[in-house]
Amino acid sequence: MEDIQYMKLAICLASKAENFEVNSNPKVGAVLVYNNTIIGQGYHIRQGEGHAEVNCITSVPVNLRHLIPQSTMYVTLEPCAHQGRTPSCAKMLVDQKIKKVVVGTLDPFPKVAGKGCEILREGGVDVSVGLLEDQCKAVAKIFMTNQLLKRPYITLKWAESNDGFIDCNRNPNEPAAKISSPYIQLLTHKLRGEHSAILIGKRTALMDQPRLNNRLYPGLPSPKVFVIDSHRESDAIPAPKNEWHLIKGTDDLNQVMSNLYDQGVTSLLVEGGAKIIRSFLEQNLWDTIRREVGAINLGAGVEAPQLSSSLSPSHIDNIDRHQLIYYHNSAV
Repeated sequence: MEDIQYMKLAICLASKAENFEVNSNPKVGAVLVYNNTIIGQGYHIRQGEGHAEVNCITSVPVNLRHLIPQSTMYVTLEPCAHQGRTPSCAKMLVDQKIKKVVVGTLDPFPKVAGKGCEILREGGVDVSVGLLEDQCKAVAKIFMTNQLLKRPYITLKWAESNDGFIDCNRNPNEPAAKISSPYIQLLTHKLRGEHSAILIGKRTALMDQPRLNNRLYPGLPSPKVFVIDSHRESDAIPAPKNEWHLIKGTDDLNQVMSNLYDQGVTSLLVEGGAKIIRSFLEQNLWDTIRREVGAINLGAGVEAPQLSSSLSPSHIDNIDRHQLIYYHNSAV
């Protein structure tokens, strides 16, 4: 039972990292335990800086450092085997003469992929793998998706009325229907800041003239914005977005995702409209859905995307008489 609790703490530590700080690196947490007492803990805070294992060892008080060789480390992801921006964590743990390492899940990155555990075992460290593996994968879900599927982690997000419409029927110069509550708008801006890019369709850009930043949650950076135009209508992007990026002349979303990944986009928020979201759903090209069901009725308009009746929510939040319904796809 203690093993599970220590790994849960490591997962909790890993979740403290911000996506924009770790960037293409995984979220990882580590806990060091001597005789059922935690003597060190840490997580990977920022790309290019110390990994979770290093921060965990560094956190051990000077008067307890002699206990490190007799201790067990619980770490959510396999310690790295290679020299990158930082030295190999597996070699560091061998040098520390640590007794045992409990690993949540193996690292799919080709330069690691079991090699970290091999270094540990060759160095005389007792290694076990797979404790709370699904939860450890989940906390590093963006990294896992990037490595295994070679595409960004994809979140589909929309708001629909209580009677199933995402907007009223309107002309381009008319305002969009307001479905989200002010607090959920704030949560949406936070969600934007947790992704490295946003994708919308050309029609949404023309109709809504959205800003697509996270001005309501300024502690996080605003993501890059991509506008997809499969009809090759124009090289222009609606003002005032000179920094937006136009993707034109393709309906191949898998290729678009591959191209975005090659450009360093690790996570993508698809904000609509309905047509582009349906395209992602039809191709089963998504990892998380956040569907908001509001309190208002529109009576008619643009129908919300329909989900398969076999798809069950992972959880539901009730906020301001609205529902935030989340779905997860087990792609990795």
